[in-house]
Amino acid sequence: MGNYRNMRHHKGPRELVTGGEWIYGRNPVEEALAAGRRTASEIVLPPPMENEDAQIARIRDEARSRRIVVRTMDRDQLDKLTRFGHHQGVALKTTGYPYAGFEDILRDSYEDENAIVVVLDHLEDPQNVGSILRTACAVGVAGVVIPEDRACSITPAVVRASAGGAEHIKVAHVVNLPRALKELKDAGFWLTALDWGEDARPYTKIDFKGKAALVIGAEGRGVSRLVRENCDFVAELPMPGGFESLNAGVAAAVTLYEILRQRND
Repeated sequence: MGNYRNMRHHKGPRELVTGGEWIYGRNPVEEALAAGRRTASEIVLPPPMENEDAQIARIRDEARSRRIVVRTMDRDQLDKLTRFGHHQGVALKTTGYPYAGFEDILRDSYEDENAIVVVLDHLEDPQNVGSILRTACAVGVAGVVIPEDRACSITPAVVRASAGGAEHIKVAHVVNLPRALKELKDAGFWLTALDWGEDARPYTKIDFKGKAALVIGAEGRGVSRLVRENCDFVAELPMPGGFESLNAGVAAAVTLYEILRQRND
């Protein structure tokens, strides 16, 4: 990440984006440029300084090399532009998030016997979704699947929470989540719901070797009945401290690294 040697989608100064959205924050903007999956038209940066921060300097140089319009903006304006997100003085106007096709994720996983896919069952909190995408990117997940309705999309807030990781991972929208799970099974995946209940086993007792799909339930409600019925296993995290539940992003991270540990044993 942050390496610009393999840049794509260079656009000239007249190829400006109409509509689109504003990604904000230093890391998200840098990673969006590094991934090269979106078309950018404008960037807001602090005024140039003699001893400029190295990351800001890299972003400025890349924007100039791509002929992206560079602007300065006072804090109040930028706060409103980013809906008071934590922008760190940096924002990039781009086309919308480039979703992958579910079939692309299946195809990429076809010959990978250790492929990991993450399925988000109607999560609504951008911080949780972004946190999960950040971890998924770090551990090399093949793709993330989310439903089209009643769920958080990949918004600028999600990209910010993912520290830009969302720009490097394939995310697919699906209309019917149970149907998508059946297709994952047909493709050789074993499905594990991260949830609780009498049928749940400690997450360290699940065999995650081979093709694995990890299903993360919604905040508070957990994994829905139809989705759970399509899973092969239910995994739970031990909580000897007596606290009833973990943040979905934290629980997903713990389990994804258990999957990675088993692969490396």
